[in-house]
Amino acid sequence: MRKLFYMAIMLAAMSFSGCSLKNMVKMANDQQMTVSPNPLELHGDSVNFEVAANLPVKMLKKGKVYTAKFFYKYGDQEVAVGDISFSADDFPNSDDVEPRASGNFSFAYEAAMKSGNVEVMGVASDPRNGKFEESPRLQIAEGVITTSQLVQTVYYPAYADHGYNNKEELIPTIIDFYFDQGRSNLKYSERRSTRGKEFEAFIAAKNVTRTVTITGTHSPEGPERINSRLSNDRAAIIEKYYRQQMDKFDYEGKADSITFILKPIVDDWSKFKNALASYEGVTAEQKSEILNIVNGPGAFEDKEDALHKLASYKKVFKDVYPGLRAAKTEILTVKPKKTDAEISVLAREIVAGKVSADTLSVEELMYAASLTPDLKEQEGIYKASITKANNWNAHANLAAVYVGMAMDDHSNTSYVSNAETQVDLANKLHQSPEAYTTAASVYLMQGNMAKAMDALNKAVSLGPNAATTDGLKGVKGAIQIKQANYGDAVSSLSGAEETAANLFNKGLAYLLQKDNSNAISAFEDAIDAQTDFAVAYYGAAIAYAHNDNGAKVVENLKLAVSYDSAFKEDAVTDLEFKNFASDAAFADVLK
Repeated sequence: MRKLFYMAIMLAAMSFSGCSLKNMVKMANDQQMTVSPNPLELHGDSVNFEVAANLPVKMLKKGKVYTAKFFYKYGDQEVAVGDISFSADDFPNSDDVEPRASGNFSFAYEAAMKSGNVEVMGVASDPRNGKFEESPRLQIAEGVITTSQLVQTVYYPAYADHGYNNKEELIPTIIDFYFDQGRSNLKYSERRSTRGKEFEAFIAAKNVTRTVTITGTHSPEGPERINSRLSNDRAAIIEKYYRQQMDKFDYEGKADSITFILKPIVDDWSKFKNALASYEGVTAEQKSEILNIVNGPGAFEDKEDALHKLASYKKVFKDVYPGLRAAKTEILTVKPKKTDAEISVLAREIVAGKVSADTLSVEELMYAASLTPDLKEQEGIYKASITKANNWNAHANLAAVYVGMAMDDHSNTSYVSNAETQVDLANKLHQSPEAYTTAASVYLMQGNMAKAMDALNKAVSLGPNAATTDGLKGVKGAIQIKQANYGDAVSSLSGAEETAANLFNKGLAYLLQKDNSNAISAFEDAIDAQTDFAVAYYGAAIAYAHNDNGAKVVENLKLAVSYDSAFKEDAVTDLEFKNFASDAAFADVLK
């Protein structure tokens, strides 16, 4: 009898428990689930969202647990993303106050997941006996916005300096002529001296000359009026002699292109002090005595008179003064160089084995590669340069060439491996920002963003030049968008080379930060850089959709589709435009 009694109690309890669970599931129809963001958004390689759950008052029963299980369902597949549990014991006021809880969820994104739904299934359970009741699934959020995938992958093959100066270079030739005390005539002995003969031979060679600067000087003795005349006359006599020699060697019209600059220096102690510093004919004390006068107060002639009274004066007058009675002639001539056309032809002949590699210097050979846009020709020239000198910058530039080839032909994986080999060789010889910047593009092509970012950071640490800095910032900004680091991306791209891709990516980074105004501005800059850049119009359409500006959405979407019809199909399923689906003008664009 007692057994039957207890069994009846247990059956009654189980029956009551079952009714409680059914009631909980029934009341779950009135639960409130808020998903944020809704639609979901892809950032980086995953979808993250938050669910805030409110249950009806009196839904939770003593000893029972209600669990909201969340799924992302797409096509005939689904992924369980987590749950939120409510225990009556944790909500003692649930008969009067709605139980509330929230949870953060995430799932790795795959391309097939773009069209799908977040679903919730309620499960009321009794932990004491394991019984449970499940509610029908409810859809609580729709699909995934994949705007972040519009990011344009950017590569930057960085070229190291070839080391050749193709600009005009001036070579200074300095020849000094000396004069007797108080005289300005150019002595025969000076003209026939070694210096004089070198001067004549130089003029005879008819070097392309830009300027001839003649500085006339005098020794300290003598009044100012005489010193002024001497300095000027000494400079003038050398100019006259120079012109006579040009006539002698038949310069014809070339003489008119030479600028003569006469610089008479009067009452200036600097040359005297320089000469005295290297003069060993007097003691240090005597030098100090002389310099005290020279650096002290008084007029030029007064100082010279004071020097005359010193015991050391005669030696200084004999040994130092003559070197100050001079005309210093500085001639700036143009350094002879091959023309760009000559360098290009010779480089091709070196690559073909028709002439010796010594026909061009390493710098000229490297420069030749910069004169042709043909990557195949560049490859040959850099290989020839490596054979000639095995220089690091030729390896770095050959790597850049291979990256360029890979950008043109994605199907040829050998270009990427060849580029990796060359950057490794370059960095073994000399670590450079150019090689590491190019390496970043190589690693990106291999799908290794982390390694690419490490290479870019290394490049920055090595102090890249302005061009390389601008280029690597574009690569870096694109990676940062892919990693969902949008603020860092804006910072990088604000200093990047202003290409259409970089400007678009900057706009996209702003857009993904919900900064629609700056996004629109950057997209417009990208369009200015490349009028037919379809994705920039598409990005602008999304930004205007965020601003609820239907006219601008239609205007930009129409242009995007006109330049790339694939955007028509994209826009049909893009939840960015969900609120415009019933707009006739919007629908007309997508017909």
